[in-house]
Amino acid sequence: MPDLIVPPQRTLRLAPVTAENFEAVCAVQVRPDQAHLVSPVVKSLAEAYVYPASAWPRAIVDGGDVVGFVMAFHDIVWNPATDPGDRRSGIWRLNIDAGRQGKGYGRFAVRAVIEEIRRRGIHQRVYVSWHVGAGSPEPFYLGLGFTPTGELTGGQRVGVITLDATPPRAG
Repeated sequence: MPDLIVPPQRTLRLAPVTAENFEAVCAVQVRPDQAHLVSPVVKSLAEAYVYPASAWPRAIVDGGDVVGFVMAFHDIVWNPATDPGDRRSGIWRLNIDAGRQGKGYGRFAVRAVIEEIRRRGIHQRVYVSWHVGAGSPEPFYLGLGFTPTGELTGGQRVGVITLDATPPRAG
């Protein structure tokens, strides 16, 4: 009987961006047809530097390999001009490397951010925004349980998921 080949166990985690993984994190690039939908990682890291109190940048790591990047925002005033009391947390940016897409890394990262926001206990809702149109990640976010709020921010549709005692569905 032939030996069974067992695939290696995946060890997925979010890790802080450090001097040791900086180059690998910056090397994450989405597919060319998605480049207009999400800013490059280096821009996210610059924004995290400028907004350190609210930005939460993380490398998505599988074993020892950086496979993507996610950045959350925590407890920001959503629209100070119209409602300074509307504070929100959510997903600011999600980049999965072109060669690593379709393997569950994005779902893992979104769930991990949701769990981090739940752990902090500040908000009962998690927000995300996305471009609509060709190649839009809308089906991905809707499949994870986000629902459109009817709002737009920077021309992007805003979605929300409400936290409860149950983790987000597998989608």
